[in-house]
Amino acid sequence: MFFSRLREDIRSIIERDPAARNGWEVLTCYPGLHAVIMHGWAHACWRLNLKWLGRFISMLARVLTGIEIHPGATIGRRVFIDHGFGVVIGETAVIGDDCTIYQGVTLGGTTLVAGTKRHPTLERGVIVGAGAQVLGAFTVGEYAKIGSNAVVVKPVPAGATAVGNPAHMIRKEDQSRSARMFAAYGVTPNGDDPLSKALRGLIDHAARQDEQIERLTAVVKAAGLCCPSMQEGDKLDSEQLNRLVD
Repeated sequence: MFFSRLREDIRSIIERDPAARNGWEVLTCYPGLHAVIMHGWAHACWRLNLKWLGRFISMLARVLTGIEIHPGATIGRRVFIDHGFGVVIGETAVIGDDCTIYQGVTLGGTTLVAGTKRHPTLERGVIVGAGAQVLGAFTVGEYAKIGSNAVVVKPVPAGATAVGNPAHMIRKEDQSRSARMFAAYGVTPNGDDPLSKALRGLIDHAARQDEQIERLTAVVKAAGLCCPSMQEGDKLDSEQLNRLVD
């Protein structure tokens, strides 16, 4: 059972990391794999009520790998912690199968009530980008992506991408194979920040209004009607503003 899961983990790392050349390199040089293996030992001790031994193994794993996983956390199959330095995973966190977590990620709790669910649950295939902070006892849905340095404090729907601080959602309506494709660091190809899209829409709308006002003013003057003049301000440069938003 142990060796079967180990081979499975190694294959999944090679599939997701183009820098991994072969199984021996992954087995000997990938601290994320070592941390997951040692967590398996610590978690077994934790479930057998050998709490101190579980914490001690967890501490050794932290010293050796720079990755801190509480022995009470639940980790599924084929979980890949890439680079991994500075990753912190709390006691009641649950990580589903095929998840990918990058360096500097925290799966943390926001309450101090012992014996309650305090940490997030990542469902199958979630990707959490470098430096992201996922804080609280909520669920990140299947194949969702957390962008690098995002701060997530509320549930993320399945297939969505969460970016920013505080995080906001870029929703994926379909659950097709393309929506489930692996995206390193939670960066979605051609993904667009909804705030940027909204700002660009407002800029374009203001530019069209300026143009319409100029046309109406010209028609009024051509008709010989009195049109009191006002001091002109700077003309709206929509292209320049859109570049700033991008």
